[in-house]
Amino acid sequence: MDQSNNESGSGDTMQERESERRLNQWILLEANRWTIVGLLLLAVFILLVLLATANPAPVSELLQLEAPVDTAFQGLIAGIITGVTLVLTINQLVLSQELGPLGQQRDRMQGAMNFRQDVEEETELAVTPTEASTFLRALVEATERKAVALQDTVSDSTDEEAVDEVTSYVDDLTENAQEVSEELADAQFGTYQVLGAALDYDYSRKIHTARQIQNDHGDALSDEANGTLDDLQEVLEFLGPAREHFKTYYFQWELINLSYAILFTTIPALIVAFTMILFFDPELVSGTIWGVESVLLIVCLAVTFGVMPFMVLFAYILRVATVAKRTLAVGPFTLRETEEAEEIQWEE
Repeated sequence: MDQSNNESGSGDTMQERESERRLNQWILLEANRWTIVGLLLLAVFILLVLLATANPAPVSELLQLEAPVDTAFQGLIAGIITGVTLVLTINQLVLSQELGPLGQQRDRMQGAMNFRQDVEEETELAVTPTEASTFLRALVEATERKAVALQDTVSDSTDEEAVDEVTSYVDDLTENAQEVSEELADAQFGTYQVLGAALDYDYSRKIHTARQIQNDHGDALSDEANGTLDDLQEVLEFLGPAREHFKTYYFQWELINLSYAILFTTIPALIVAFTMILFFDPELVSGTIWGVESVLLIVCLAVTFGVMPFMVLFAYILRVATVAKRTLAVGPFTLRETEEAEEIQWEE
């Protein structure tokens, strides 16, 4: 592993690269989206109750005199209908990109088959797997095999610095490859686990380090070692388009799930909102629950149900946007803050 990467605070896993707390990582990416929706709704409900109880005026009097319930839920109904319509329209426009004439679909098919054949030639796979997780695992394990072969080619070299650089690089790559391979072993497409494991394998940094080794010690390495290093880079370069390909499918999968979730949550949200406008009378509700006026709890609970579609949208877009931001670059480019600027190296 080259020294510049260590100094810049780079790491193999996404959490190490982003220097992010585990809780943030869980909320943004790893947690089930319905869990996040539930936590958001709970937070909304608690916040509404706290704000209402902090008001010095009795809540029941405010509801009766100012009639804010009808006004609030009328606006909520308009927002739900408009927002849901807009979101579903955008989702359909994104998903419609999969539609196309026969010639376009044939080109897509041919491109996929050509990519598979190229992978088979470089990795010595008999036939590339069809499952996304197994395909990615095969590529990751292929890089590990190439790295072990690279280590064997430099074992007899007299250049100790080159041997140390290659050994450190191979150790780092194989350790990361084994961890990611284990993550992908039981992963199922449609879950974040597949994409998360792919993001934990920083192929771009490994390509850069391999090129750095070749630039610094290419003359000291044998022709076999340089050839093996080239082969390793070829396999690593397959991971870029493969990851982006499955990321595209994952985004489409998530947008479909988002459409389902919004549709299913819109109906109860609208029913609750209409019920509060047509049938709810604050004067008919009395008493307290745990020291809080019952009418307040009913209104806050109804509002919480009303904002459920927006919380679903927030939870799904939060993960999609986070993944998109962290995978903007394809290849050895760093689009994140580092501890110090990278040095520029010129040919001598």
